[in-house]
Amino acid sequence: MPTFDKEGRLIDIQEKPTSPASKYAITGLYLYDNSVLTIAADLRPSSRGQLEITDVNKEYLRRGKLRLVKFGRGIAWLDTGTPESLLETTQFVATIEHRQGLKIACIEEVAYRMGYIDSAHLLRLVEHYTGDYRAYLEAVAAGTPNPNQVQERGL
Repeated sequence: MPTFDKEGRLIDIQEKPTSPASKYAITGLYLYDNSVLTIAADLRPSSRGQLEITDVNKEYLRRGKLRLVKFGRGIAWLDTGTPESLLETTQFVATIEHRQGLKIACIEEVAYRMGYIDSAHLLRLVEHYTGDYRAYLEAVAAGTPNPNQVQERGL
């Protein structure tokens, strides 16, 4: 749980506090440089008997090297730590993909749209794929704005 000062700067992080200091949660999407290896090597188990990722983040905060990004509207954080929450997440993703006609976290599409690969490379990646996922990526490579519209019209 993050704590902010009056100017909105991150000043502390707590692992599962009983009385949260803010309405925010740290969701577990972390990107670290190589210093994480040294930091992790120096960790000691918490009172719960675990090595805590919060302790890694606190060390980056102490060093002035922690950057927290507040997710805005349109971003969903979904916990998958229990069978029930995993099912809820699966249903949520399926609903969004079906209604919007776009895949969530489709790494091949991301690489293509960010210019890391071209359409020919994308098609080579998917030549051994089958089913809807392949059809979706073929439509992306063809420049179809909403690839699922292709399937719906039977093209």
